[in-house]
Amino acid sequence: MVEVSRRQLICGGGSAATALLLGILPTWAANERPRPFRMEELVDNGHRFFGSMSRGLAQVVQEAVRRWGLPNGYILGQEASGAFVGGVRYGEGVLYTRNAGDQHLYWQGPSIGFDAGADGDRTMMLVYNLAATQDIFRRFGGADGSAYLVGGFGFTALTDQNVILVPIRTGVGARFGVSISYLKFTQQSTWNPF
Repeated sequence: MVEVSRRQLICGGGSAATALLLGILPTWAANERPRPFRMEELVDNGHRFFGSMSRGLAQVVQEAVRRWGLPNGYILGQEASGAFVGGVRYGEGVLYTRNAGDQHLYWQGPSIGFDAGADGDRTMMLVYNLAATQDIFRRFGGADGSAYLVGGFGFTALTDQNVILVPIRTGVGARFGVSISYLKFTQQSTWNPF
């Protein structure tokens, strides 16, 4: 039996997953509030990341900033998901922060609802109210709706306590439906979506 890593599955090839992070994650000082990212920075980094699929990104980021303000972190990564009533999502990326550096991470999670299809996405997640980098390693729940054939931009909001994640996704696939889901962030790759 040939073992396939999540990176190979999501990216369609490539090397095995990167080496695991060692040591303790940096935290921000309790009295030091991290500076938020400006909308122009988010759009510029998003355009570089999404490439030719970036049309419409500025409008989506502008709407997210209008609703939730400026984030103090963001994640750039790739993910794959599939569903038929119940579904799963797996992803891998890097969390960028002003004060605590960059953090490689993975996410996975189940969904249930009236949802069918499969997609592969490039994802930018805006992160709000993140007091310390280790606060990302938990479950964020919310509702999701999808209706596209081939691709397009879309965003949702996931929350846990005071931290808000706003995933902005674009990719290829066919997806239609509404579901309730959560994403669990981990430091190591796992196939267990729960």
